[in-house]
Amino acid sequence: MKYQAIVLGGGKGSRADLGYNKILYKMKDGRTVLEKSCDIFLNDDDCQKLIVVLNEELPFSNEKVIKTQGGINRYDSVLNGLKLVDSEYVLIHDGARPFVTKDDINRLKTELASEDGAILVNKTVDTIKEVRDGYITGTPQREYLYNALTPQGFKTEVLKEAYANVDFNGVTDDASVLEKYGKKVKIVEGSLNNRKLTSPEDFLDL
Repeated sequence: MKYQAIVLGGGKGSRADLGYNKILYKMKDGRTVLEKSCDIFLNDDDCQKLIVVLNEELPFSNEKVIKTQGGINRYDSVLNGLKLVDSEYVLIHDGARPFVTKDDINRLKTELASEDGAILVNKTVDTIKEVRDGYITGTPQREYLYNALTPQGFKTEVLKEAYANVDFNGVTDDASVLEKYGKKVKIVEGSLNNRKLTSPEDFLDL
């Protein structure tokens, strides 16, 4: 399945406490987090174009890569990237998730071929509490809870329509946009290693 990909790197990543955009952190192998996050797509023959959303200078070059500016919010950054997508399918990935595997992406593409949207997930293993004003107000059934990961894949036309017609209040990922638009999104269980680098501890021993 041919597709184009958007890798998001427009955020500040302030929780990482690095003093600069966390995806520009250089790992022991000499690559930045962003470069490692992009390599999985650059090495996939099905990926026709890679759109990197980044406000800083791109730390690497490749003939597949186009850079565009990040927006104020995540959905603004996605919209900036979507303007450059002209393929039937698009995958959207967080630049701070450098450990996604080729197998995860292949299984995601397989499901997406027959769906409007499909995303990688991990099943939640912890008990989750709903809290208001410091007190527990509910405990959702864990068997129905999953952690949303990226990449998230979509039929480009459907995602663009959804972005043009929904209210972004409460939206934290692209699957939420499709949900608000009334479309079903398929889940694909992914690797537990596909974590998002967020806190200072996440950058130890990279």
